[in-house]
Amino acid sequence: MTRATTRSSTNWGRRLTAEEEKQLARKIRAAEGRARKAIADIEEARAELARRPSRAERTIAGAVDRIERAVNAAWEASRQDPGLRDKARAGREAWAEAERIRWELAMSGRRIAHGEARKLAGPYMDEIDLVQEGYIGLLRAAKRFDPDRDIRFSTYARWWVRAQMTRAIDHTGRTVRLPGCAVEQTRNLRKAIKQFDALGESYSIADLAVEVGIDERRARFLLSQGQTVSFEEPVEEGPRPRSIEQFLADETVLDPDSEAVRQQEIARMLDGLEHVLNDRHRYVLSRRYGLTDDSFRTLSQVGKGMDLSRERVRQIEREALDKLREYAKIRDVA
Repeated sequence: MTRATTRSSTNWGRRLTAEEEKQLARKIRAAEGRARKAIADIEEARAELARRPSRAERTIAGAVDRIERAVNAAWEASRQDPGLRDKARAGREAWAEAERIRWELAMSGRRIAHGEARKLAGPYMDEIDLVQEGYIGLLRAAKRFDPDRDIRFSTYARWWVRAQMTRAIDHTGRTVRLPGCAVEQTRNLRKAIKQFDALGESYSIADLAVEVGIDERRARFLLSQGQTVSFEEPVEEGPRPRSIEQFLADETVLDPDSEAVRQQEIARMLDGLEHVLNDRHRYVLSRRYGLTDDSFRTLSQVGKGMDLSRERVRQIEREALDKLREYAKIRDVA
């Protein structure tokens, strides 16, 4: 292991100063520049770099993505033309260095991800999942960070970390996913409620709607999302409204299909017992296991109906079961 590699692994995840953050960001840009220069003479890479970016790609992150696609295109071209292998390899190595430094810059803000996760953890997403989302936000921030701007990476990354976490909560933490605009309006409504409560002022749904800039009906709908709903609350309009409870399945009622199959199987079983067992054996098993009336009985209850002792009924039951097992063995052999 080289001295540089040892120093890098030691600094991984360490809190950096403002100057160290900018130095890492400049190293990333320098490595990306070397990667771009190395593959500039490869036609496939040059075509990718010269492609007119879409509106969404006219950002620092978009430019970084174009370099990555150009490096991959150059490497694929080198597989067909071995003469391009050296240039493609140099571009790939420079890009790998940029990615390594970008990861180091991103992980210097790990404390931000853990801090924001503790604030936002709740019933929708736990802290561990939010930390993972925070790491994604750190990587997005590292890809977009401009060292020439008068701002620290830790300050810039905090916004991306929080945005990634809140987006994850909104998209995966709800049973019913709301559009992005509705989520933002709901968040603004909650914020307005906190402001009114902090001032000790009374407010209505109409006041909140005016504060956020939406109509009262929409504000009422957004605030109702995520609230507890009573089973007795009507869910249908009209002269005879019905509640949610009336739409729920009764778990005590047997499923008709399953019940029909069960009855057919019992009928086939009773028919088979007639060919294998005598009347006494069939009577004991049918009463013992409720084959005819779905009522299970103890040995004593069966014995009272036959005027036999409990032990004698147990012996008859064992004889019947032994005959059934023997008949099953005979059928398997046949």
